[in-house]
Amino acid sequence: MKLRQSLLPALALALVSTSVNAQDASLLTGPSRKPAVTTGALERLISRNNLLAHAEQFFSFAQLSNGNRAFGSKGHEATIHYIKRLLDRTGYYDVEFQTFTYPYAEARSQLTVDGKDLFTSAFTYSPGGDVTAPLAVVSNVGCQVTDYPVLTGKIALIRRGDCDFGLKVAFAGGAGASGAIIYNNLDPAPSGGTLAQPSRPEGPYVPSAYITKADGESFISRINAGEEVVASIHATAINEERSTSNVIATTKQGDRENIIVTGAHSDSVPAGPGLNDDGSGSIGILEVALNLAKFKVKNAVRFIWWSAEEFGLVGSEYYVEHLSDEERQKIALYLNFDMIASPNAGYFVFDGDGNATNVPGPAGSEVIETLYRGYFDSHNIRTGSAVFGGSSDYQPFVDVGIPSGGLMTGAGGLKTAEGAEWWGGEAGVAYDRCYHQLCDNIENLYVDVWERNSKAIAYSIATYAQGIEGIPRTPRAPTRTLRVSKLSYEQRLHLTCDHEDDAA
Repeated sequence: MKLRQSLLPALALALVSTSVNAQDASLLTGPSRKPAVTTGALERLISRNNLLAHAEQFFSFAQLSNGNRAFGSKGHEATIHYIKRLLDRTGYYDVEFQTFTYPYAEARSQLTVDGKDLFTSAFTYSPGGDVTAPLAVVSNVGCQVTDYPVLTGKIALIRRGDCDFGLKVAFAGGAGASGAIIYNNLDPAPSGGTLAQPSRPEGPYVPSAYITKADGESFISRINAGEEVVASIHATAINEERSTSNVIATTKQGDRENIIVTGAHSDSVPAGPGLNDDGSGSIGILEVALNLAKFKVKNAVRFIWWSAEEFGLVGSEYYVEHLSDEERQKIALYLNFDMIASPNAGYFVFDGDGNATNVPGPAGSEVIETLYRGYFDSHNIRTGSAVFGGSSDYQPFVDVGIPSGGLMTGAGGLKTAEGAEWWGGEAGVAYDRCYHQLCDNIENLYVDVWERNSKAIAYSIATYAQGIEGIPRTPRAPTRTLRVSKLSYEQRLHLTCDHEDDAA
């Protein structure tokens, strides 16, 4: 989808209208004189033009930091300040930053052989640098120090498997190698990896690259035939502690003993601008929040934009972990929206009762599931089931027993023939072919699906802002340790490597 003209003027007009309406209502009638929110009234205010105009802003923010909005970057800082500024203008919310620090690691690598650039992925914690040297094949899979001959002035060529990437690269550095190349042991192209920790006693890390099985085996054949294969690695790396913030906006009115919490993550992966993942969810709940400000609610509604989700649900885990048991009890339910505009989309509802996935959410999650399925049924849209697999920001809420639900449209998993029959699109093709890539831009958004899901968000928020029938409010057992907090840095990264486990 190409935009024929900028939608920013339309957004500016809409935001002025929102701000003026909120101020007029406060000055002339006060919040108590606003109409009570209804599903139809809030849903009708959701505008695809405003969704797209926000997307243009998000994309422009990514250009501030090498095409991404990774947490702590200039692009991400611009994103969260933009969100907070718009919410502050309404006068309807108590808005705050919840700030924390977390280690940030980013790596990029390029490999050139015979003057040609090859497909290459990078390892986090790999050092930067430029290396040109002949390749030398490492014995076996490189998991023992004895597999490595003296490699001074060489780039080690190592097969993937049986031990950590980091151990292989450290052994190569200890043997004197100038660089290390690990080739995949499976046919698919590698999607990246991590050396797992900043350093190792086995040897110094050296600039590295991760290549396909086919390229690695081709190099070995040439070397075994007596040919010298010279490669050039260009690696860049960032390893630093970064400060970042969740944005939390709670309605000033409404019962704060029964808070409706909804969230989406505001950060992208370092590889791209993240317009679908998760600009679509962030913008969807932003547009709902801006329009909810025109109404009166019975239950308080809290919108949260999570930071550092792409590094292992860091922002949501930090938020839930720092709530007291009393504060957790005040949260009636949680709604999550992570990727709701995939270009080859499916309509997935989280399987609250576990009937489709055998992984139910906490008691009350089945009520949320029923609400969403009923909504899509009323629009003659079939729904698939998403599993609470742990790969998005619902997980900390699930861990402490808070009823949870939400929507998604698919990530790197392949659409089935049945899915193509239900929703159109291409069977055997990823729901989002630009998942975690530079091409996750505005043209990657399926706007019709995005608008429908954003209206579904409005429907659910309006429903629960007025009543939570069916949601249990009995005291929950205290939970001291969250699932995510038990994981290593590397394991947390793998939580968000793919959402394929969410689609069923």
